[in-house]
Amino acid sequence: MAGELNNFERVIKEDRAAREAKQWRGTLLEYLEIVKKDPTIPKLSHARIYDMVISAGVRNIQETDDPRTKRLYKDEPVKVFNFFADEFFGIERTISQIVRYFHSASLKGEESRQVLYLMGPVGSGKSSLVERLQRGLEQLEPIYAIDGCPMHEEPLHLIPRHLRREFEKMLGVHVEGDLCPVCRYRLKEEFGQRYEEFPVTTRNFSKRNRIGIGVVPPVDPNNQDTSVLIGSEDISKLDQYSEGDPRVLELNGALNVGNRGMVEFIEVFKNETEYLHAMITATQEKVIPAPGRHGMVYVDTCIVAHSNEAEWQKFKADHTNEAILDRIVVVKVPYNLRLSEEVKIYQKIIRNSDFRAHVAPHTLELASMFAILSRLEPTSKCDLMTKLRLYNGEEVVEKGRTKKIDVAELKDDTKREGMSGISTRFIMKALDNALSDNVTGNCINPINVREALIQMTKEADFPEDTKKQYLEFLQDTLHKEYLELLEKEITRAFVYSYQEQAEALFQNYLDHAEAYVNKTKVRDRNTKEELAPDEGFLKSIEEQIAIIGSAADGFRQEVIAYLWASSRRGERVSYRSYEPLKEAIEKKLMTSVRDISRIITKARTRDAEQTDKYHAMVQNLLENGYCESCVDVVLKYAANNLWKD
Repeated sequence: MAGELNNFERVIKEDRAAREAKQWRGTLLEYLEIVKKDPTIPKLSHARIYDMVISAGVRNIQETDDPRTKRLYKDEPVKVFNFFADEFFGIERTISQIVRYFHSASLKGEESRQVLYLMGPVGSGKSSLVERLQRGLEQLEPIYAIDGCPMHEEPLHLIPRHLRREFEKMLGVHVEGDLCPVCRYRLKEEFGQRYEEFPVTTRNFSKRNRIGIGVVPPVDPNNQDTSVLIGSEDISKLDQYSEGDPRVLELNGALNVGNRGMVEFIEVFKNETEYLHAMITATQEKVIPAPGRHGMVYVDTCIVAHSNEAEWQKFKADHTNEAILDRIVVVKVPYNLRLSEEVKIYQKIIRNSDFRAHVAPHTLELASMFAILSRLEPTSKCDLMTKLRLYNGEEVVEKGRTKKIDVAELKDDTKREGMSGISTRFIMKALDNALSDNVTGNCINPINVREALIQMTKEADFPEDTKKQYLEFLQDTLHKEYLELLEKEITRAFVYSYQEQAEALFQNYLDHAEAYVNKTKVRDRNTKEELAPDEGFLKSIEEQIAIIGSAADGFRQEVIAYLWASSRRGERVSYRSYEPLKEAIEKKLMTSVRDISRIITKARTRDAEQTDKYHAMVQNLLENGYCESCVDVVLKYAANNLWKD
């Protein structure tokens, strides 16, 4: 016990010592020497945030081993910013727009005097993006600030204007901004204008302590007071000091607090226009009115606002808001439309929660499919399930050919894709509901999650046509999709060394197809005999994807040409390399065990051999991520739905 207490004490002391080591106190004169050594210290807010994001690292989205990502983005120069990468998925273009805003603003261009406005549907990640920026600021090294200043302002503001040009040359920095009324009064009364002696200290950004991070929640329109933004006068001091005395000022509004950092406006357009004008003045003019009769106060802050699309459209429709609209940089934050990334979103949420139930394979995948299908716009070029796969960077095979549909064209044809549909919160509620219905098993699986989604959709307040479409997704489209996934799972569980057998079929097919195309013989790998290509074997593979008759010759030539080109590029060739052939091989394996799978799975009584195979299948399923509870459920589901007599 004593050892544990010592450990606790050691951690506390080490942390305190590390924090104290980063704190600094001195005078303006000493601070000037620090700036002379490192002129990057007195950054403005936008530059600070931009450097914070970039310092975490940047990479090209193509720098990945995922073939789907490479296929989806091709030569498109999309950047992935590590600052956001572990928490946000499928919205790389949106994040790039946000970073572009900070980059432009850091160069002191026009965007440094505009509000960053995030607009999107509920649950798309607007608040989370802002929160990530706030946490980033809190993790930065302390900033230097005038000691005792209510706005923690830049110490260089103490330098008189007539000397600034000379100091700028000496320091290699540009000095922007003026002292707040409180510091101006202290400089005169406490220090007799000896600004070089004014104390300077370090401060850490803190949302809870209201240092450098301000938050403006939506306020009741009937009870709005601009003091929330710009502070107020302390009425209790008015009997001691005159109304024009800076000592009565309480510069604790969100715009005062957010000086040197950022201010978040939540549901921004629910506020009165008076609030919005104060917001625009702060970013456009970099000043805000001081309470009472104290003139204007300089602020250096990045204003980030967000709301849903309906509020934006309503505000935009009022022509009297043109001046405000002209000072806003709009970044759309749509729902994610990539299946693989949607799964990562739920994995992240579950990982960060107290959700400890077992999640059966394909559960999150099926729920994600529903979410994305609800967000897609229909097109005449393909069905929505195909569109979902194309958006995920998958190759879609139809009649033995990969569908040639340009994803960029599909996206260009849409107007509001990703701006409506099922939110991540809706899906998470379904996962919770599915678990509450299976507390004893402590497991969620595609079957009970789909049932939970159906029930929630029926009870939700959706328009009737929307509800009908969502139920069709769940009861028909995803039901069929899951049966296909389940048959593959059971096939893999039945086939001993599935991967090896698939590779063996693939290599065998290549040997015979190459010999057929080149009109040569096949050398048997074991006996070394030279044999004629086995057309019967080739056809048994090809007919799985409806390649028959004269189409077979063209297919074989395509396979050999594709894989030969892949080899030249130094890519590893496997049965997964060419999507049509991969699908054919998997279907061939499924066909080979379908009858025995059906008999053993559906049988109520089994002989010794069947029992052994059943137990081997169950063991393989357990090793592939299933638990005993969900194995029982999915096998019963397969028996009732997959192989109907």
